[in-house]
Amino acid sequence: MDLSFRSVPHGQPSQATPRSPLLFPIGFASASPPAGSWLGWRRTRDAQGFSPLKQIDKKNVSKLQLAWSLALPPGPNQATPLMHDGVLFVHSFNDIVQAIDAENGDVLWQYTYRLPKGIQPTTKKSLAILDNYLYVPTSDAHLVALDVKTGNVAWNTDVGDVSKVKTEHSGIWQAYSISGGPIIAKGRVIFGTRGPKPFIVALDAKTGKEQWRFYTIPKPGEIGGDSWNGMPWEKRSGGSIWTPGSYDPATNLVYFGPSPTYDTGPLRNKIAGGNNDALFTNATLALDADTGKLVWHFQHLANDQWDLDWAYEREIVSLGKGASAHRALVTSGKMGLHDFLDPATGKYLFSIDLGFQNIVTAIDPKTGAKTINTALIPGDGKTKTICPHAGGGKNYNPSGFDPNSRILYVPFSENCMDLSPVPAGQRGSLSTGVRWAVRPVANSDGRNGRLAAIDLDTKKTVWVTRERTPFMTGTLPTAGGVVFAGGVDRTFSAYDSANGKKLWTTRLGDVPNSNPITYEANGRQYIAIIPEAGPPTPRTRSTSRPK
Repeated sequence: MDLSFRSVPHGQPSQATPRSPLLFPIGFASASPPAGSWLGWRRTRDAQGFSPLKQIDKKNVSKLQLAWSLALPPGPNQATPLMHDGVLFVHSFNDIVQAIDAENGDVLWQYTYRLPKGIQPTTKKSLAILDNYLYVPTSDAHLVALDVKTGNVAWNTDVGDVSKVKTEHSGIWQAYSISGGPIIAKGRVIFGTRGPKPFIVALDAKTGKEQWRFYTIPKPGEIGGDSWNGMPWEKRSGGSIWTPGSYDPATNLVYFGPSPTYDTGPLRNKIAGGNNDALFTNATLALDADTGKLVWHFQHLANDQWDLDWAYEREIVSLGKGASAHRALVTSGKMGLHDFLDPATGKYLFSIDLGFQNIVTAIDPKTGAKTINTALIPGDGKTKTICPHAGGGKNYNPSGFDPNSRILYVPFSENCMDLSPVPAGQRGSLSTGVRWAVRPVANSDGRNGRLAAIDLDTKKTVWVTRERTPFMTGTLPTAGGVVFAGGVDRTFSAYDSANGKKLWTTRLGDVPNSNPITYEANGRQYIAIIPEAGPPTPRTRSTSRPK
């Protein structure tokens, strides 16, 4: 189900004027798209997720009412809708794309990608738009360019080579797929994959021809290739790209974060003279957008034995004023521990910890190297209580950043886990032979959803709002002084960005599992959200009870 809400401010028309959509396709060559559009996963390629629209503000947001709703194809949906020139583009489960009139919900065209027999559909995070093309990732690692006006296929590029995967990597993955989404940089469509040996790839935006490819698991002798504790390259796994990347025109770098590996057993105990950091898992990769060359990398959590991915959004932000002004790349893993790096060089700047995790005990102020509580490393036959849960904490639902106040709005789940040994012969959740189970926070008041506002200049938390259930959407801060977010209990709410006060809420028909967007159509601001339940993880990691 796709829902669009609109405010009822004074002086606005009660009826939309008929219009012809998609008359003026637009490029995304500048740092910011038009204020009323949403052309990428987080609107801007710096991944901030902020909207300059302010018709809906803290004074009138309580008047939000349903403008229209539309039943989408069934299945879990995590993709953020896009909006341009009065048309919403929605990527649903089963690889179905719809163009929808943004004012009334009418379907203008629909495209269905037919998967090969035996390939299961996957959720994706986003689409991308450039000029006349809408770029669509598929469950079998194709990228399809559609004409935005008609939905007709312009080109279709297969980057996964399914047949080769099945013969050479049988037993690891049966195929490559895409669960993140594309970004646009310098006339290229750039995205990451999941599969036996994940990679980041750039295609020519006009022709679909491959420009470059970068593998996230290096071979022995390559940079990072000797950090796998002596494991042969063929047996290494992990490094999938779960979310879209970001792009910085000032440096011409694209940034991605590969995931950890579930095959933690061979990495647990370092061999004599070896290195078990397992690059490039849990690292920020900075690649030249023109060539795909690795410019720098920074590993946030080496040898992740807990599945606490550092694989989510990389936001480029400007901090400070005057002589103290500087730029930073900020990213967090599931722990809610945020690292700040120089976007050009990868130099460590500082960290901000939300104070929930119990893994990292210290951080080197110069290098950012982390000291781990080794007593909490699983695999010694004892149960370990870890905070947060492997589902987060922080997860794929991104934080929004207000560039005016320089406040970061972080959605968070307050749940821990027990990592317990499994019987002999069983693998468990991780190959160290452990499985995870939800552990409620000690002395909890029953509210395990946290929305935290962090002032990145002062490095202090401005306010925290807590809800009964975890937040499942990204946060949407706007110039109207309002932050939107939704939770596992099917609520979708607006909060005062200055103090966290709830200003408006509604109950949706299902869990909102993607990210809200806001756009302008015919002079009126709308908020759109897709309340479609995703994987069962949100429910299994929640410890909330019915009222």
